[in-house]
Amino acid sequence: MLRSPDDNVTFFDARREARSLYWRGWAITQIAEELKLKRATVESWKQRDKWDQAPSVRRCEDIVEVRYQMLVAKEKKTPHDFKEIDLLGRQLERLHRCQKYRETGNEADLNPNIEARNSGPKKKPRKNHLTPEQIDALREDFEAGMFGYQRTWWGARDERTRFILKSRQIGATYYFAREALLDALETGRNQIFLSASRNQANLFRGYIVEWVYKITGVQLTGESLVLDRGEGEEQPTIYFLGTNYRTAQGYHGNFYFDECFWVHGFRKIDSVASAVASQKRYRETYFSTPSTVAHEAHKKWSGEEFNEGRPKADWTKIETYHAALKDGRRGGDGIWRQIVTIEDALASGCDLFDLEQLRRRNAPAVFDNLYMCNFVDDATSMFPFSIMRPCAVDAFDKWRDYDGFALRPFGEREVWIGYDPDESAAGDSAALAILAPPAKAGDPFRVLEKIRIKGLGFDGQAALILKQLERYNVTFIGIDTTGVGKAVWDIVVKRFPTAKRIDYNVHVKTRMVLKAKQVIMARRFQFDAGDKDILASFMSIRAELTPSQRQLTYTASRAGDTGHADVAWAIMHAIDNEPLEGGDPSDNRATVEMY
Repeated sequence: MLRSPDDNVTFFDARREARSLYWRGWAITQIAEELKLKRATVESWKQRDKWDQAPSVRRCEDIVEVRYQMLVAKEKKTPHDFKEIDLLGRQLERLHRCQKYRETGNEADLNPNIEARNSGPKKKPRKNHLTPEQIDALREDFEAGMFGYQRTWWGARDERTRFILKSRQIGATYYFAREALLDALETGRNQIFLSASRNQANLFRGYIVEWVYKITGVQLTGESLVLDRGEGEEQPTIYFLGTNYRTAQGYHGNFYFDECFWVHGFRKIDSVASAVASQKRYRETYFSTPSTVAHEAHKKWSGEEFNEGRPKADWTKIETYHAALKDGRRGGDGIWRQIVTIEDALASGCDLFDLEQLRRRNAPAVFDNLYMCNFVDDATSMFPFSIMRPCAVDAFDKWRDYDGFALRPFGEREVWIGYDPDESAAGDSAALAILAPPAKAGDPFRVLEKIRIKGLGFDGQAALILKQLERYNVTFIGIDTTGVGKAVWDIVVKRFPTAKRIDYNVHVKTRMVLKAKQVIMARRFQFDAGDKDILASFMSIRAELTPSQRQLTYTASRAGDTGHADVAWAIMHAIDNEPLEGGDPSDNRATVEMY
């Protein structure tokens, strides 16, 4: 309200004063009485000007504004008045920013520091960066978790070339994934993993990513891991490659050749892949379980490759027997070799195995190959390594129509299932194989998936087979009905009436082996190169005479971690659905010639 100094008359904006009082909590009746107005008039202003719909910022602004004007209008101001005027001025500015933000939604209108902050050059977030403290934590965990034989590998990490022949399941993949990561972080050297397939190589990536996240909480990203070591430092990359040797060209760094005794065309791959470590600062590491003495990598292991082309008088003798290499030794060819059997692992502190149980569950020859680092002589095998290995492919790159992580891995395309039950008292396991049959004559069979089964009764085995009907478009199931297989078939056939029962005898086994060999020799069979147990399973099948000495049959050591034939028989049960002469099994048309 304003008062004239001449006539002592009060001037004021009644409508604005009424609104201000209302926003301060006065009732309409009280406002009308105070301002000597009709209640209906005040109520009309309230409705037309929508006092109740005004935002809280506007109401506060009005109250602060009234107080600010009152203090500014005072002729004699106290120090406290000046402080309050300054405070109210800042509040008015703040309320004005809030009001503008409501209109624009721009945070810079609310906080001017945001605009100043964003005006400068933006820093990219650091990707795959680990601090020195986090690297120390990784090294501490790494050193605390090593077994004795792994400490030997760590002590030999500066050897130019290491070649390790090892038992199954002693943690080599796990160890070398961690060793390579620490080397990359501490030295800046690239690391290159070469495996039988991309799926196998990605195991290393999985181990690295999982370990780093567990210890540091940092999530490493990227198909190849590019590590950020800070400005001015080398930024190493960890690559994960299959055995297509062309993919290794152009890289440089330490390289790790995983399961080198199981790859096809080892010498060609090795000649290219080893070139990535040509610089003297890089290191080579080969590690593998043994396959067959006929494998190309055996010449490198035995030193025969080193002596090739040299006069016999200049040959270097390389010791490759266990006693000489138990603790690791550098040979005359400069390669540091070691043999680590399961017994060596147990003696070095590894407590992950029950040795006696493994001996009971495996035939002696199988145990020696799997766990004692003895090579297999496949000269008498029906499916020697030389004919099996060309059938191995890098499924990750080659099979674009298959996604093992999808709910329907093969979409609506048909698959055939072969099942081999756990029928022997020797401790063998059951095996289920899922194959993609040829889409047209001449196309290959593809082993999309294999499942090993232990410890399930016949009902559990049947349930596992029937579960595949939810994941695949199954058009054929073949089940060996020997022993417990009959009970499995009885359950499966109730839901899948066309399930075929395979009653084993000499003629049936002969037909299946000959059919499988025909398919394999024609290169009409494919499996992922990382599935070493498929190779081992087929290689273990041999021909021998029946007890009557009148017929030839086919047998294998059916016990063991790889099953040594159970996977092969399961696959052959599915392949057997194709006629011996090939073609579509559903095509039963016959031709009659008249003479």
